Amino acid sequence: MIRSTRRSRRTVQVAGVGAAALLALTACSSSGSTDSSAESDPSSSTSQRLSGEVTVFAAASLKESFTTLGEEFEKQHPGTKVTFSFGGSDSLAASITGGAPADVFAAASPKTMAIVSDAGDTSAAPETFVRNQLEIATLPGNPDKISSLKDLTKSGLKVVLCDESVPCGAAAQKALDAAGVELTPVSYEQDVKSALTKVELKEADAALVYKTDVRAAGGKVEGVDFPESADAVNDYPIALLKDAPNKAAGQAFIELVRSAQGRQVLTGAGFLEP
Repeated sequence: MIRSTRRSRRTVQVAGVGAAALLALTACSSSGSTDSSAESDPSSSTSQRLSGEVTVFAAASLKESFTTLGEEFEKQHPGTKVTFSFGGSDSLAASITGGAPADVFAAASPKTMAIVSDAGDTSAAPETFVRNQLEIATLPGNPDKISSLKDLTKSGLKVVLCDESVPCGAAAQKALDAAGVELTPVSYEQDVKSALTKVELKEADAALVYKTDVRAAGGKVEGVDFPESADAVNDYPIALLKDAPNKAAGQAFIELVRSAQGRQVLTGAGFLEP
């Protein structure tokens, strides 16, 4: 009887220890689950920590869509301010390699992005986020009946091109070569918006610009598609800069650009998905 009683006591003690261990494991599991949940919560403290100015250097053709995304970024991250510098990608690249402070660079071609990345001024490999295609911008109603690149050679027609050193100019020359067309423009412009403005102000009859710029101009110009534009589609890369003053916010802006919401804004402006 005594041995039986001792065995019963030992059984109870072992059972008690096992139950305690089980409770401890359950508590640890519950605690770990809570931590994991907090880490996966998209509205966690990361977004709340973002503050200060975010400086973005971007190709002129991104002006409308990036301005919209900048406003959205500021709404999502109160306490931040997005400042843009829009222009020709080559000029922006030269400013960055010359030491101009910026967090993000979005270029209109891999070639101009390479100026910055080859200098070691990007913090990671640039990524293509959209593509863009050329279109002929004419006066409203297309009074000169332009329907092809060859029509741009008509006598007396004033045509404007982007300088070949900037992406829209390099793409235009590639398309002209594909069509076997030689042009002598009335001027070469340093960015695509300047070329478009010449047509908007009726200082030129036509210009080779991006489809996105024709769309942004509304009724001020008319767009004419041409088949050779398929031979001159530009990839647009984006990168966080190595010496970014506000790296966290700069990376968050890039993530917005590459998100579904960002793609919707960009494709709505006429950009093509990569």
